[in-house]
Amino acid sequence: MEPIRRQQLINATMTAINEVGLADATVIRIARHAGVSAGIISHYFGGKDGLLEATMRQILHDLGSAVSDRRKALTDTSPRAHLSAIIDGNFDSSQVNASAARTWLAFWASSVHKPELQRLQYVNDRRLYANLCHQFRRLMPREDARYSARGMAAMIDGLWLRGALSPEGLDVTKARRVAIEYLDRLLRDYEG
Repeated sequence: MEPIRRQQLINATMTAINEVGLADATVIRIARHAGVSAGIISHYFGGKDGLLEATMRQILHDLGSAVSDRRKALTDTSPRAHLSAIIDGNFDSSQVNASAARTWLAFWASSVHKPELQRLQYVNDRRLYANLCHQFRRLMPREDARYSARGMAAMIDGLWLRGALSPEGLDVTKARRVAIEYLDRLLRDYEG
């Protein structure tokens, strides 16, 4: 499938979910947004579930790139700088815009019942935890690093979820500030 057409269908999926939610984001509605026939979606993705999986793979790829780009741009290679970059990447505009946020919410709800989506969620959770744990481990004993990574992952996800569910949407500046303040508390006894 042409990359342009694939991206067009992914964007249309996110638009439809943003407008009417996952249940009412029918293949016909998505196809109409993309300007293609519904048969194209069935042919290339096997239906709505396959398209949702492809859409989430794209959002997860964007998340990975947002974190990676911030980490590569660091001039300060301290664990704190890397942890801040991970936090910032998780609040990137590719993750917090209305369409992406509603698609994330639909994905989380669907991943409970669909093994292929559950696998994507597991990979995403493990990636965040592993990245956080690695940086915390540079400063503290293993068990403390694991505890801190679990707490920081919960903080990021919790801030993101509360913002996504808020009628006003996520205030990225405030969410980032809360996450950094929490990070400061976690690192208080370990930095020199």
